[in-house]
Amino acid sequence: MLTFIGLGLYDEHSITREGEAALQAADRVFAEFYTSRLLGADVADLEAHHDTEIEVRDRAGVEQNPEPILQAAENGDAAFLTAGDTMISTTHADLRVRAADRGIDTRVIHGVTAETAASGVTGLQNYRFGKAVTLPFPGLHGAGNVPPSVIESIDANRERGLHTLVYLDIKVDSHRDLSALDTDDPYMRADHAAELLAADWHDELAVVVARAGGPDPVVAADRLSALAERSFGEPLHLLVIPGDLHHVEADALEALAGAPTALLPDEA
Repeated sequence: MLTFIGLGLYDEHSITREGEAALQAADRVFAEFYTSRLLGADVADLEAHHDTEIEVRDRAGVEQNPEPILQAAENGDAAFLTAGDTMISTTHADLRVRAADRGIDTRVIHGVTAETAASGVTGLQNYRFGKAVTLPFPGLHGAGNVPPSVIESIDANRERGLHTLVYLDIKVDSHRDLSALDTDDPYMRADHAAELLAADWHDELAVVVARAGGPDPVVAADRLSALAERSFGEPLHLLVIPGDLHHVEADALEALAGAPTALLPDEA
């Protein structure tokens, strides 16, 4: 059996009770933290809290050499841990398909993900979000500061009146050349992302979400150009570019995120 377990958003306490029970019952426990990370706990914290040993795999160890994980699942109960919700990344779906192809039973125990948290803390309605995008660090994609695919996706969502969730890059991938970056910070911050996006949407409304799921989350709405001048503290950060706002959403952004009234629909 191979059980995929989402750890939630912040620390060792963010996992569901079902996930915790499955983790503690597993014969071997694997994890990856290259797609996302828990900022309130490291591997040692997880091991101490759950009284188990965790074998952390890098991208190559999951995508190119998953054999130790699959063998453990063939010979007993194996757990595979990820931050957030375990099936958001295609790399995890690929591992599950590989297991199914070998006749290994699989199970998924979901965790809270940034996508649902962003909707919840901002007051923006989940069904009004369009295609999400990831904003990479400049210099890693060879297409200027913002890749055309990101601009096109945001514009397409805006044309349909839909919100865009913008995930911010984490430079922990050993397969990318990171020497071109001008920062030692492995996490893209929201002010940097706002500065990059302001080149195309200078005065448009955007919403920063910082440390969703943690004890001190921050939600701030303003023009992209204004958000680029602010600091939002420790990661993880993400951005939302709103589309058309329902009056309840506009009220929520004003009350919960401090959105300037001038940027909101008149009927709000």
